[in-house]
Amino acid sequence: MTLSLTYHLQVINLLAALLLLISFAMLSQRRIVGLITLFAWQGAALSASTAIVAWSTGQHHLYYSAALTLVLKVIAMPWFFYRLVKKLDVDRDVEPMINIPTTMLIGIVLVIFAFNLAMPISQMSGTVMRSTLGIAMATVLLAFLMMITRSKAIPQVIGFLAMENGLFFAATSATYGMPLVVEMGVALDVLVGVFVLGIFFFQIRETFDSLDLKHMEKLKEK
Repeated sequence: MTLSLTYHLQVINLLAALLLLISFAMLSQRRIVGLITLFAWQGAALSASTAIVAWSTGQHHLYYSAALTLVLKVIAMPWFFYRLVKKLDVDRDVEPMINIPTTMLIGIVLVIFAFNLAMPISQMSGTVMRSTLGIAMATVLLAFLMMITRSKAIPQVIGFLAMENGLFFAATSATYGMPLVVEMGVALDVLVGVFVLGIFFFQIRETFDSLDLKHMEKLKEK
């Protein structure tokens, strides 16, 4: 049993490291399609780690969480974003507001901060995933950094969804996740929000012929 649990922990730690690596890749990605692909891979890693935790700990509600993540974050949302990018013809550079090397340096600082912040919390946690809490918090901070360093609407929304991935991974690391009803409610809210934002993107494009949100600053009350 101990050897089996150790093997599971090794796989979970590997997937957690993959989540962090993908977060850095998303920070450096310059094309929207590439960013969507990385988001789908992040969702796949999150779904796999959740399923392994469910298997190794007997937390059966996590199987539903893993399936929900797979359907929404790996299949439905990436498919929606791919179609959106194709219809809007916006597969161009992401245009970060801060150059990539500086952004990556800030990301490294945020990771160090996240690990130091998570250390006392992980010591109080009794889950088998407590060692990955630092990576989960780092994923949240890197996604937030991606949101504030991008000027286009779609990368900002993907950054928000990546931050939600990190929060879910943190919840799983600390307490084996939220109750299933809460997770399904949050997933439904996120799905509806993404479709509403898709309509919003079309409105921005028709008004400004661009998805750069800095154009919104030009709107003034008459």
